[in-house]
Amino acid sequence: MSEELLRRIADALERLAPPTSLPADLEAHAAYHWDGLSLAAVTSFDPLPDSLIVGVDRQKQAITENSRRHAQGHAAHDVLLWGARGMGKSALVKSVTGCLQAEGLPLALVETMSDQLASLPQLFALLGNANRRFILFIDDMAFEGDDSGPRRLRSMLEGGSEARPANVRLYVTSNRRNIVERRQDEEDAAVNARDVADDRLALADRFGLKLGFQYPDQPAFLEMVAAYAAHFGLDWEEADALAFAHQRGGRSGRIAWHYTVELAGRAGRSL
Repeated sequence: MSEELLRRIADALERLAPPTSLPADLEAHAAYHWDGLSLAAVTSFDPLPDSLIVGVDRQKQAITENSRRHAQGHAAHDVLLWGARGMGKSALVKSVTGCLQAEGLPLALVETMSDQLASLPQLFALLGNANRRFILFIDDMAFEGDDSGPRRLRSMLEGGSEARPANVRLYVTSNRRNIVERRQDEEDAAVNARDVADDRLALADRFGLKLGFQYPDQPAFLEMVAAYAAHFGLDWEEADALAFAHQRGGRSGRIAWHYTVELAGRAGRSL
């Protein structure tokens, strides 16, 4: 095969290959997404204003203070936000990040999925070299059965070769208080059931700040609706809001938002 033919084949293969993507600038963006291989900027990061996160004042104050400390380079906790679905756990993390960025603090959010734990040491190597503070946000985390994920995450939170760098803190949401499934049959079969239970609790105990979220009572739910409606200039009635929630099986921040969407739709408005 001639040298000219080899060159033409090489040129053709190069044209077929996808272009190499440049790494995201860690100083330039408000938020990023890690897919296990590369870090991409989130160009549409637009969190809710903190004034719309209502009914969770204690949790909002705690996470804001912890995040501000972290952004300023002070000691700060890794955070576990656990509890009822649809109560704004992930919205709160993003809203607080946006508020602190608006204050000019050098803080960015990095989102990833819980199935990317094995790749996080690579991410830490990237983030650890940046002159900026990061919140690594993992939403809706839960582990089942004999999953090795809990031990890997524990190593990242506290010591071990995979520990996160000083400029990164982990913020995790979960519907479970202890993240890991607790199985009665496993505890019954164990020689020492207390050891099994302690192992299950060990992961949640690594988070220095744990914030619980419960479903709101009726006044709190109506407060959420009122905040959304006022922000968007929508008319509403308490009886209608409560009927909407009843039809959907309960009250939550997510249901309050869905009702707001319904109000805007009835009024011929966009949000």
